[in-house]
Amino acid sequence: MKHLTLTLFASLFVLGLSAQFPTVTLPAGGGNLKSGISQRIGITDIEILWNAPGVKGREGKIWGTPIVHYGFQDLGFGTSKSAPWRAGANENTTISFSTDVSIEGKPLTAGKYGFFIAVYADSCTLIFSKNTTAWGSFFYNPAEDALRVTVRQQKDLPGSQERLTYSFSDQTETSATLSLLWEHWRIPFRVSVDLPKVVVDNLRRELQGDKGFLYQNWYNAAQFCLQQNTNLEEALTWAESGISSFFGQETFTTLSLKAQIQEKMGKTADAEATMNKAMEKAVPFEIHGYGRQLIADKKPAKALEIFEFSFKKFNGAWPTHVGMMRGYSANGDLKKALEHAKAALPQAPDDINRTSLEKAIKTLTEGKALTQ
Repeated sequence: MKHLTLTLFASLFVLGLSAQFPTVTLPAGGGNLKSGISQRIGITDIEILWNAPGVKGREGKIWGTPIVHYGFQDLGFGTSKSAPWRAGANENTTISFSTDVSIEGKPLTAGKYGFFIAVYADSCTLIFSKNTTAWGSFFYNPAEDALRVTVRQQKDLPGSQERLTYSFSDQTETSATLSLLWEHWRIPFRVSVDLPKVVVDNLRRELQGDKGFLYQNWYNAAQFCLQQNTNLEEALTWAESGISSFFGQETFTTLSLKAQIQEKMGKTADAEATMNKAMEKAVPFEIHGYGRQLIADKKPAKALEIFEFSFKKFNGAWPTHVGMMRGYSANGDLKKALEHAKAALPQAPDDINRTSLEKAIKTLTEGKALTQ
């Protein structure tokens, strides 16, 4: 009796210690490897976590068998009487999106989801569930579905994928294909984001915090909208904040961005007034870059006007002769372009510019206009 009492006390003591102190980390049993992969699309982070079973010599006996059953079945455990496949092994396979996305063109809000697949012979129904903590699909409840999407699988992959895995491919700035690969099957689906909307929504949030105290962040936010031709009304206010708020900077760069947004919005007179103000604050290289951009935008007459302004304002200093060369060339006056090219050559500050001018002189001498 005394021995039994001591044994019981020792057991309770050990159990008590286990409850109070963390246990050592050991590899998971069962041969199903814990796995994960992540990818960023634009500013959207996608992460999928799963347990990866192996084929283990069961080729041809995976799909449509008790390993991966077709459709919805009663698995004999848990509360679900009509459960899909758990898209992996052991715990829920989960997938998370840091922003709203679209799956095969259907919207899905940001968040973490349990991922299941109802597999059929020639199609697969992907299920994104709000339940992310259950074990497998034994407790699957269709009332917790956030989205269902049907896709077609490929069943003839060369070679055999031993461990179930997920992979991203065919990525663009706004989308990527996420695929489950196992044995000879591939189950792909397209994830896409509304990049302008996602970024603009995020910019609004960020500019309300500490990032809003740097004029560069307001500038970058407005510039993104201009480049995407989206949210221009708000972008104009962001550009103005980067100029006139207590932390703002009134420079050629900030003013010219505001002018570009005004022009894009059709506010031509306002854009011209803002750009004139920007020009007064510009250094030669800033005006030179603006003039070259006008040439690229197929506005040669306006570009020449800008180069002439710079040439007079800075008394022919480098690189204003180069600007005049490009302006005259873009307007078809190769003779005057050549005159300014020859005048610019002695001013060249380094071998790179000197070589570039020598090539330009050769081109103009041959009666050819310069390319951008």
